[in-house]
Amino acid sequence: MSPLISNAPHGRPPLRTVQVLGGGDAGGSAHVRSLTAGLVARGVRVTVCAPVEADRTYDFAGTGAGHIHVARSSDPASVAALRAACTDADVVHAHGLHASFRAVLALGGRTTPLVVTWHNRTYAEGARAHLLRLLERRVARSATVVLGTSPDLVDRARRTGARDARLAAVTLPGRTRPAPAPDDPDRLRPKARAELGATGRPLLLAAAPLDRHRGHETLLDAARAWRDLDPAPLVAVAGEGPLRPLLQRRIEAERLPVRLLGHREDLPELLGAADLALLTSRWESRSALAQEALYAGVPLVATRVGGIPDLVGDAAELVPYGDPSALAETVGRLLADPARRELLREKAARQAAGWPSEDETVAQVLSVYDELTQPLIL
Repeated sequence: MSPLISNAPHGRPPLRTVQVLGGGDAGGSAHVRSLTAGLVARGVRVTVCAPVEADRTYDFAGTGAGHIHVARSSDPASVAALRAACTDADVVHAHGLHASFRAVLALGGRTTPLVVTWHNRTYAEGARAHLLRLLERRVARSATVVLGTSPDLVDRARRTGARDARLAAVTLPGRTRPAPAPDDPDRLRPKARAELGATGRPLLLAAAPLDRHRGHETLLDAARAWRDLDPAPLVAVAGEGPLRPLLQRRIEAERLPVRLLGHREDLPELLGAADLALLTSRWESRSALAQEALYAGVPLVATRVGGIPDLVGDAAELVPYGDPSALAETVGRLLADPARRELLREKAARQAAGWPSEDETVAQVLSVYDELTQPLIL
């Protein structure tokens, strides 16, 4: 455990922090749950302001923190509830753009330090895109410190007017360091592969919401080329979203070797059955799939976007976003080259071993809190 302890140093009362969460982003919600548990364990008094649905899923109260229901809305009632919750806080920490904007409104006129973590980018078009840019600017300029989960998010915060923008140490919750691989990883694979329909053929796994920015159309374009491989690989896609009907129609009309699995809670198990993992998004910060793939030693092919290059280093094959030919060629080459796949597994173990642990993630955040709340010595 980190040596940073906040149990009333030098007679000071315990640090009080409010974590503000919209609850719409699974990765951000899991991070807040992990962060809250670590802070409480170090003697910090934590209140999580989030929709009641998020508390049901992530059990913030189960960490020893308080929970106050604040709806995913910036209406006067939600802002008033958040303002009341922040009355006695030493630090307010908001996660995500919309939750951060609510925190800015709630703290209007107060000197309470505001820490903001940007976990992702939000995409929009037209008038909504303009509104999001205004929100980003307001949040960046109002926050005491902006933590970005990838270098490009830190740069974005600085360009938008942040006074202090830093790279956040964020780990995959529930992970500390990679677990040793089983002596015989194939012994667990046959049943899972049979259930997916991948017996006697390679299994390629993608996992992402079925929305416009995840590159699923590119994935289907590449799958047309994989039909000519012998044996043709099966592409399994875990995730749900508005594009499912369109994608399913294409799969059936073009007889593509792709299966939509819907929402799944067993990503590590699916990866354990896969030969390759595929990440085709337009942008990612610290992708859960990329992290799980490297932890599991599954060769990863990902788009060269956002925080992915920094996250994976040389432990994955990177391709341009929206380029089905590059994706198809890279996957085909990897399937035909077991030595390259084994090299990627070795590099993945080294890369994942260098990622921050949950303990280190909590320690970094606590060091920021301590920095912002230390009394001035004149």
